[in-house]
Parts: sequence; C-alpha cells; structure tokens
Amino acid sequence: MHFVTGTTPHTSTHLRVEHLDRGPLNRCEIAEMVARDIPAGSYVNLGIGQPTTVADHLDPAAEVVLHTENGMLGMGSAASGDMIDPDLTNAGKIPVTETPGASYFHHADSFAMMRGGHLDICVLGAFQVSQRGDLANWHTGAPDAIPAVGGAMDLAIGAKCVFVMMTLFTKDGTAKLVPQCTYPLTGLRCVSRVYTDHAVFDIDRTGGGKLRVLQTFGLSFAELQKRLQVVLS
Repeated sequence: MHFVTGTTPHTSTHLRVEHLDRGPLNRCEIAEMVARDIPAGSYVNLGIGQPTTVADHLDPAAEVVLHTENGMLGMGSAASGDMIDPDLTNAGKIPVTETPGASYFHHADSFAMMRGGHLDICVLGAFQVSQRGDLANWHTGAPDAIPAVGGAMDLAIGAKCVFVMMTLFTKDGTAKLVPQCTYPLTGLRCVSRVYTDHAVFDIDRTGGGKLRVLQTFGLSFAELQKRLQVVLS
C-alpha cells in the first residue's frame, strides 16, 4: 500500500517536514490530509465523529469505496439541503449521499466484511494511542463516562491498516500519544498512522515501538519531543 505523506510505514529512513510558519492543523485540514493519503481504489470505513468528515475531501476520481457498519457500501459525502434522505445515514446517523453502484445489506453482513479482513483502511478517533500502536477509543474509564464500543474493536483488528485522527493533547495539555494506554483498550498493536493537529506519526507495530514523525505543524521536532513522553525519530 502506498502512502503519500512522508514515507511508507516501517522503512528505515524518512523525510521529516517541519511547518513552523503556521499554527496547528484544524479539523478540516486533518481530514484533507487523511483523504489525500488513502490510495485510489481502497475500501475504507470511516469511524463515527471526526473521521466521517474525510468523506467530504476524497477525490471522486480516486474511486475510494466507503463502507459503513450500518450496512452500506458506496457511501458519499455528507448530505445537505434537498439531498437529505432521512433513511440514508452513516453509522453516526449523519445524512449522507450515495455513489453510483452503492449497495445496502444486513448489519451482520457489514460486520462480516469488517471482521473478515475485507477493508483496506479504517479511520478512527481515539482517546489514547500508545507508542506501539495500541488503541483506546471507546471509554475513558471515568465512572460517569458513557461507553461507546460500536464496531471499533472489529474495525481495529479487521482492517488491514488503521489510521487515527485526534488532537495530540487534551484541553489541559496532557498528551494522548503515550508510552502505554491507561484507558480501556480497543485493540493491541493495530494503529499504523496517527494524524493530529500538531504532527503526523508512523508507528512501527513489529515490537520496537518506534514513532516516526513525518510532519509537524506549529511545533519543531525538538519542541514536540519535550512535550511527549515517548521516543520520536
């Protein structure tokens, strides 16, 4: 699988780009970057929340096929105005459009696609990602938090490649890219790449726990290393 940004995962060298003439990426810019990095012809699932916005930035000519866990293959971008059909939504109940040739099927069949390794990429949000690619995105463990498993565990393990979109730090400045997840886990060593507002990271899931910084936004590599408790390269 070819990746546009930086390098392919697990290569020994890469070109790091520091964007110090601007601030961090906004959500739209993160979605645009993820969309550019999805290879043409891929079968992709976009997780509930921020990842669904990736659909609005895909190039139609790339013929990326979007899958939803509620039973649709060939999802298009978000629907608005007269294009809204209340019976046509993604898994997050957001009205969407359909692409030519779209199909619909039972929820069980949709999960069979997820669990059977038929998806090239899934894009998920996260509360935490560890340096070895562990994912925590369904529960913070707080007593008053509402757990939301959905199909995240099936996607994290079933997809051939897992992209994560998230802010790099919480509102109080705590890093969400961590040596080891402290929240309940969704999957082990499943994340390949992490897209954040401050940087894009590749993860070596073979056991070394290496984090390669591909790009930074508003922070230098040295500043990034100071704020994270993980070893970067």
